[in-house]
Formats: sequence, structure tokens, C-alpha cells
Amino acid sequence: MVDSTAISIRGVLLLNKQMVKFQKFLTLFIGIGAVLGAVMMWIDPSGQMWGMEPLLEMLRAKMPWPDVFFKNFIPSGFVLLALNGITQFAAAFLLFKKHPLAYWAVLACGIILMLWIVLEWWVWGFNFMSNIYFVFGLIEVVAAVVSMRKEKSKQ
Repeated sequence: MVDSTAISIRGVLLLNKQMVKFQKFLTLFIGIGAVLGAVMMWIDPSGQMWGMEPLLEMLRAKMPWPDVFFKNFIPSGFVLLALNGITQFAAAFLLFKKHPLAYWAVLACGIILMLWIVLEWWVWGFNFMSNIYFVFGLIEVVAAVVSMRKEKSKQ
């Protein structure tokens, strides 16, 4: 006869491994997207090449110090890279190293991403891409909380 407790423990362990794999994928995906977005902003700081010129005007209208920070997209590219690129790669690194703070890093990344998107909504309104990335941030937060709870229940 098969012990149902052993089966359920194996199932939970498999689910945990799948959750961590998913978190690794998502942090790398978001990080790569942030790097590509930043590079786009640096290649064409006017936004003309990729149809973002009107968005630059909206940024200038809503953000403080428009003549300092929003002459073009170069500063925005650096901020995007710092907040949503480097942080996501750091979280992925911690996940791969199985560091005890990995889930906290993923949680922080999810919150940062959602705050970034809320700012985008305030400046530009709702749009498909921002909505999708907000969901990605929400998924990161939920996955991190679930993983932290599972870690805590193991102890």
C-alpha cells in the first residue's frame, strides 16, 4: 500500500520546484525586457523610431523638472534599467543561488514593477503592455508570498 503522506510531500516538493523555476523565468524575462526597453531609449532618445514621441510630451506635462529629466528618453532608460532590470537580475541570481533572501527580492521586484506601472498609468493611461506588466508584477508578489509561506512551514 502506498503512503498518501509520502505522495503529498512529493507533490508539494515538485510544486515548489516548479514555482521556483517559474520565478526564475519571470525575473529573467522582465529583466531582459527592461534592458531592451532601456537600450531602445538610448538608441533613439527622441522616441521617434518606435512611435513614442507623444509619450515624451505627456511625461513633460505630468512629471516634475521636465527640462532636466525629460528632454529625451535617456534618463528614463537609466531609471528603467536600474529599477526593473538590475533588480530583476539580482532576484534571479538569488533564486539560482537558493539564497534565503531570494523570495524577499522577488517580492520587492514585483512591488517595484507594479509601482512603475501605476506611474505609467498616471502619465499615459491604461494600455495593453502596461496592463500585462502589472499582472507580471502581481504574479511575482503572489509567487513570492506563497514561496515564503511554504519555506516557513518547512521549518
